[in-house]
Amino acid sequence: MRLKNFSLNFGVQVFKALAEEPRIRILNLMFHRNEMCISDLELILGYTQAKTSRHISYLRNAGIVVPRKVDQWVFYSIKEEVTDLVKVLMEYFSKDHLLSDDIEEFDSLFDNQELAKYRLVKNNLVA
Repeated sequence: MRLKNFSLNFGVQVFKALAEEPRIRILNLMFHRNEMCISDLELILGYTQAKTSRHISYLRNAGIVVPRKVDQWVFYSIKEEVTDLVKVLMEYFSKDHLLSDDIEEFDSLFDNQELAKYRLVKNNLVA
C-alpha cells in the first residue's frame, strides 16, 4: 500500500520527523540496507542507545518506520506507505558524503560480522 493522500496533519508530522540530522541518517541506512536495529545504528552512527532510541521513537510516532521483533532484537524498517516519499528524499541526498560514509561503515561492520543483522541474515531470519 502506498501513500495516496498526504494530509496536512500527516505532512506536518513527517516534516517535523525529518527536521534533524540523526533521523535523516537513520532513514538513509534503512532505505539502503532495509531493516536496522538500535544496537547496529548505535555502532554505525556513534550515538548513545538513548539518543538512537529517542530518534527511532520520533520516526515511529510520525508513522515513518515500523518495528519487527526477531529473537532479542527489534528491527525497524521504513513503513511501506512512505517508501516513495523517502525514496524521493534520499535521491536529493544521494551525493552527501556523511550519508555515503554511513553506508560504507554499515558494509564494513557487516562484512566483519559485527552487526546483529549479520547474525540474522546468516540464519535466514531477515532479508
